[in-house]
Order: sequence, then structure tokens, then C-alpha cells
Amino acid sequence: MKIKLLAVALCKDEKLKRFENTEENTMKCQICGSKMASIITDLPFKVSRKSIVIVKDVPVFQCNGCPEYLLGDVVMEQVENIIERVDTATELEVMKYAA
Repeated sequence: MKIKLLAVALCKDEKLKRFENTEENTMKCQICGSKMASIITDLPFKVSRKSIVIVKDVPVFQCNGCPEYLLGDVVMEQVENIIERVDTATELEVMKYAA
């Protein structure tokens, strides 16, 4: 199953829970060079022509200087597992990320 990540513009006004920033999870953005912070956010994925899944509470690395974000390998595997369980006949489904 092919999965497309929809573009997400994360606003500073959006309520985001931040992890404690430690040395091991500090990264630099490959687009603008700013620091990336570990946050929890909701991400939409297009799983078929007419079906979108929103996965809630996904841990991502969000750039502090631009809208770029990254998902870790383990997180992406878990998101793929969540999306595989989705009924593609449903237009919109909301699933919770669970590590």
C-alpha cells in the first residue's frame, strides 16, 4: 500500500507538547540549518484516492526555523502499521499513535 504524507504547516499557535530537549535528540534541519525540536503532533496521510487518515500524537522532529519535520525510522514503521489497519473505503479516519 502506497502512503502519501500530506503537507502540514505547523503553526506556532498550534498546541504542541514538547519533549525535554536532550543532546541525543538535537538535530539540525537539512533545509535551513536551524535546530529541530522533538514534539508531538497530528499528521494526515492519504492512503487511497479518496481516503485520508489522521494519526494523532505522533512524535516528530520539527524545525524551529521552517515548516520542515522528520519522522524517525521506528515511528514511521509504527505509523505504517497503523495505516495498514485502516479501512480504505472510509473517507476520513482518525487513529491514535501508540508507541
